[in-house]
Amino acid sequence: MTGVRPDRPAPLTVAASLVAVEGVVVVVLALVEIFSLTSTRLTMGLTTTAFFAAYGALLVGCGLLLVRRVSWARGPAVLAQLIQLGLAWSFRGSPTTLVAIALAVVAAVVLAGIFHPASIDALAEE
Repeated sequence: MTGVRPDRPAPLTVAASLVAVEGVVVVVLALVEIFSLTSTRLTMGLTTTAFFAAYGALLVGCGLLLVRRVSWARGPAVLAQLIQLGLAWSFRGSPTTLVAIALAVVAAVVLAGIFHPASIDALAEE
């Protein structure tokens, strides 16, 4: 089976699914933020909500586009995982160690899935 591109390799599907799940989690955080608004921090709350909503929507979109093998969606997804690794590093320490581990593991799985040879072949433009 030489020269045949896989339709949707499992590593890419796992990575895309996790990126979309990350996006949904960020959108949920936006909803939590909007419902916790107070008049003393209205501006900060609204801008945080807008950022989380836009970032979450971007991640969900990238996840869907990766499943459809749209190659440009790989860049934002990789950048988001690198940011998430930095976030995991900042959460290391006693009270938030499990959060740091979870963030790092998910980011590592997504990066491994995106950079898997089968995923690279599936996303290669002809």
